[in-house]
Amino acid sequence: MTDREYSGYILHILTSLRAMKIVACSVAVDMETSRKSLELFSGARDAVRQFVGIHPEFAAKEDLQEFLEFARSNAAGIDGIGEIGLDGTYEAERGVPYEKQKQVFNSMLALAENLGKPVSIHSRRALDDILEILPSFRLHGALLHWFAGSKKQLARSMDMGLYVSYGPALVYADDKKVLLKNTRKDRFLVETDGPVRYSRCFEDKPALPSSFLASVVLAASKTLGMPYAETVETLENNTQAFLSQQL
Repeated sequence: MTDREYSGYILHILTSLRAMKIVACSVAVDMETSRKSLELFSGARDAVRQFVGIHPEFAAKEDLQEFLEFARSNAAGIDGIGEIGLDGTYEAERGVPYEKQKQVFNSMLALAENLGKPVSIHSRRALDDILEILPSFRLHGALLHWFAGSKKQLARSMDMGLYVSYGPALVYADDKKVLLKNTRKDRFLVETDGPVRYSRCFEDKPALPSSFLASVVLAASKTLGMPYAETVETLENNTQAFLSQQL
């Protein structure tokens, strides 16, 4: 929710989250959005939990030491580290060296381990490498956001005790529904990945947690054959376990 596209919606989002009794997690991608998150949401912990981090897209641009000092000095107000991770497409498409991504990712994981914070991980075309790296750290919860791996990779993730999340594509994508059916019920979460727009649903509008999440939860409920209220309760329990916090 630190993306500039949300700048005119923040008050609306917070009001709607509170009215719907939703607690959302907001992730950052660099130093600028991490600072912005603390400015926007430090007084809104009833509605928003804050993650800060360096996304692999910005691994070669950010001052790693400056970020680490920032995170440590603000640890009490930070709920998690993210969005962090690796992306197998960025070296060729955006000029971000994969080895530099690994260096920053390992530093982010070490930070999370040291602070006792959960992590939210970007893993596009890099999931096998991430699954090899994670056991080197003692993490207090790890989420593979927008899970798009294979059923074999999902099974390994479940064996490792990782969480996975599914977004608005669950409303229409059969492959996501198959993955959810193979996910442990105590290890799945939902998300919007906003402000991404979805041309196949939601009229191509930017994803808002206050309006999209209920539809994703309904899709999860139907996919799993669970009553809606039970799905909500399951997600609340999973979120509290992932964050190690009461909502």
